[in-house]
Amino acid sequence: MKIATCEQLASPEPPKCERRRAVAFTLIELLVVIAIISILAAMLLPALGRAQGAGKRIACLSNLHQLGYALRIYIDDNHGQFPRRAPQGRWPQQLYNDYGGNVNVLRCPSNGRNPLTLETDSTHYPGDSAPRSYLINGFNDYFANVFGVTDFSLLEPDMYTKTMKENVVPLPSSTIAFGEKETSAGDYYMDVLENGGNDFTGIAEQSRHDGAGAGTQSGGSNYAFMDGGARFLKFPTSLDPLNLWCVNDSNRVAYAVSN
Repeated sequence: MKIATCEQLASPEPPKCERRRAVAFTLIELLVVIAIISILAAMLLPALGRAQGAGKRIACLSNLHQLGYALRIYIDDNHGQFPRRAPQGRWPQQLYNDYGGNVNVLRCPSNGRNPLTLETDSTHYPGDSAPRSYLINGFNDYFANVFGVTDFSLLEPDMYTKTMKENVVPLPSSTIAFGEKETSAGDYYMDVLENGGNDFTGIAEQSRHDGAGAGTQSGGSNYAFMDGGARFLKFPTSLDPLNLWCVNDSNRVAYAVSN
């Protein structure tokens, strides 16, 4: 016996096997869905931004750890002496082989644009000319004690001709070797004595990460220390209550920003 299909049934009543119809959302339902998505996005985006910022801070800290390690290699290969201050062939070039010639380690991922550097001769000084987020300790207070001069203009020539040995640093684990610099500053050295200490506010960047942004006196920055370690310090603990860029205890107190 042949059974009739829905299309073959002739009846004034609607067929019992109606075709499945597509279900459409009403305007109100669509608006509710959009509102829910907007709320979820507003809740998730800040968390994603924080996670991205944390990733950049960790990558920056890794860079500084590599620079600290490169510095240790250089010191071991040069009879315990730190890199010499130089008008060209500065520390990024002197350590070039020790960090494997990978100039990417000189740049913090949180720098949205190319951080400034002063060298233009990329052929002879690829390390010095690479975009750079970091500066090295200029050890001004050490040289000032050695030569009995605190005037930076008089002290600078001596710093170009002399080097410092690692055994003069009594607290290597809490004395800064490398720190972050402002994006628009091309300086290579953190100088405690230059221009009355303007490097504290005009050169060194203490608020690169986990805050409202660079130069905001919030959050903190990453640092590598004389012993090769690296860690994050909140603003303004690199300079207050002790200046961790200074070598000896009396200068750490005397040149603290709070004084």
